[in-house]
Amino acid sequence: MGIRNFFNKLEEYLLVGGLMFIVALVFAQVIMRYIFYFSPAWVQELCTYVFIWEAWVGTSFAVKQGSHLKILFVLERFHGAVRRVLEMASVLIWFSFCLFLVWTGTKLVIFLLSHGELSIAMRIPMGYAYAAIPAGATLMGIRLVAEIIRVVKTQREVGE
Repeated sequence: MGIRNFFNKLEEYLLVGGLMFIVALVFAQVIMRYIFYFSPAWVQELCTYVFIWEAWVGTSFAVKQGSHLKILFVLERFHGAVRRVLEMASVLIWFSFCLFLVWTGTKLVIFLLSHGELSIAMRIPMGYAYAAIPAGATLMGIRLVAEIIRVVKTQREVGE
């Protein structure tokens, strides 16, 4: 198994596993609420944090699938070299935004961890929840590097 295939499968397993975990926790909370008249507050908080991680890891998976929203009608109006330049520019801008998210997200996580901010119900460091931002942006950036390589190869094949 190559590293790319491992990376793809890891993302898929994390996303599916996280969703199954959330469903199981919510189901258990509903059962506890209606049968035992007890509903621990930490369940909702944990589901929220797992969902946040799901969303940020999902951004990388969406890049792989080509599922991010794009303004295709603009690109479709152009052909040839202009279209390839616009495509490269859009990927580079997107990659730059990922670098910004990694940088500022890491600064936020360091700030939260250094100030000892804790979650309300579970009393875990809030930096763990916010670490989803730089982690997801890093994964998305890795996918975008592969996209940049694809665009460059396409341009070379065309001969420009």
